[in-house]
Amino acid sequence: MDATPWHAGELRAQALSGADHIPGGAGIRSFMPDQHREFFASLPFMVAATLDDDGAPMATLLTGRPGFVASPDPTTLAIAARSADPAGRRMEPGAPIGLLGIQPDTRRRNRANGVVEQADGHGLTVRVRQSFGNCPQYIHPRHVMADRRIAIEAEPLAGLDARARKQIAGADTFFVATASGPGVENGGVDVSHRGGPPGFVQVAGDVLTIPDYRGNRYFNTLGNLLLEPRAALLFVDFAAGELLHLRGTAEVAWDEHELPGAERTWRFTVTGGWRGPAGLYA
Repeated sequence: MDATPWHAGELRAQALSGADHIPGGAGIRSFMPDQHREFFASLPFMVAATLDDDGAPMATLLTGRPGFVASPDPTTLAIAARSADPAGRRMEPGAPIGLLGIQPDTRRRNRANGVVEQADGHGLTVRVRQSFGNCPQYIHPRHVMADRRIAIEAEPLAGLDARARKQIAGADTFFVATASGPGVENGGVDVSHRGGPPGFVQVAGDVLTIPDYRGNRYFNTLGNLLLEPRAALLFVDFAAGELLHLRGTAEVAWDEHELPGAERTWRFTVTGGWRGPAGLYA
């Protein structure tokens, strides 16, 4: 990777956090090392993000038996899975895509961002432009397996209902999809993991308050939010095999340290979303 993989939002977020001493490349590559390629091929699911017609982030799960992801070369991922929900239907040739591979039982995770080159009813081919690993912090160990995803229409949500609030209040994990917006050098679409003790996300009406714990200091998510406040959150009920996708806007409170262990907080205002089968269970 070139010496400056960060975009303007990430550089600003690093400076606001006091972590603007990160060395240039910091492990971000323009190809996948063999270790990452083998890791992706061992997974029963990946988290994927893309954009809707208006450029707002969306997220979904891609699931299958281990081996459903293959890497024929260091810049290509062939994924033998599609999702029928609104996010999955947007993953067509030319669409930007952010991918997160996570293995909860070993607490490993790696990311790959790029563009969809081919798509059909059987899956996707992705050209990888950025590849990097993440530390195991806040990953809750659980053994996750793919289940048959029932092909039903996602249930739309105009806001948080009682069932959604209950799921969020008990969650120890969620995924967040963000984007840098158009025309940003080194920008694109990204999806990341967030974890904490059950109930670490606070719910008040349609607003979620989320602690931001110390991480890899890249600030991919918060850097994107500085440029494009729209985001998508993905909560998975692993016991029920259900997915909750929330759309909305986020605002970072850089100097707010009220939540235990948090370096800062951010608030997410829900404007809509959907509920559907996750295709996973634990």
